[in-house]
Amino acid sequence: MKLYIKNMVCNRCITAVERAFKDLNLEISTVTLGEVETADDLDSAELRKLDESLRESGFQILEDSTQQLIEKVKNTVILLIDTMDIAEDFVLSRFISEKLHRDYSAVSKLFSQNENVTLEQYFILQKIEKVKELLLYDEFSLTEISGQLGYKSVQHLSSQFKNVTGFTPSGFKKLKIKNRIPLDEI
Repeated sequence: MKLYIKNMVCNRCITAVERAFKDLNLEISTVTLGEVETADDLDSAELRKLDESLRESGFQILEDSTQQLIEKVKNTVILLIDTMDIAEDFVLSRFISEKLHRDYSAVSKLFSQNENVTLEQYFILQKIEKVKELLLYDEFSLTEISGQLGYKSVQHLSSQFKNVTGFTPSGFKKLKIKNRIPLDEI
């Protein structure tokens, strides 16, 4: 049985969801961001208990197909950005269409209607959160970050960063601002 889980955005989320299943003695076949495949079908009582347990940790079972698709889009974007291997000529619409095997304009419209932000804006917001993280860890130069996240130049990254945060990347880094937005809240 495949279940779609809201707010799974990192490996720690996978661990937390696995723990919820284990605590209820429910066997899992596979777990990926946003999806869990169970070994057996779950009855309504098991599903209800599982959903209650997941909600205590900030997750929930998604039954609505629209919400499942939106969560899949979000997780696809998060995983892409996490790889830090985005080409300068990257095209989000092509990537989403290929990954989800769906028409981008339909997915984008559905996303915008349900999330109050366009898919393109969501992608930018996720990239900026990754930039904040990398600046705080101080492992890469701004030039390296811009190259790894598909920016055409450091100036482009800096401009987008300032538009979103109100700070330049160097200003953000100097102030050691810790106001990162949790990925599940973007």
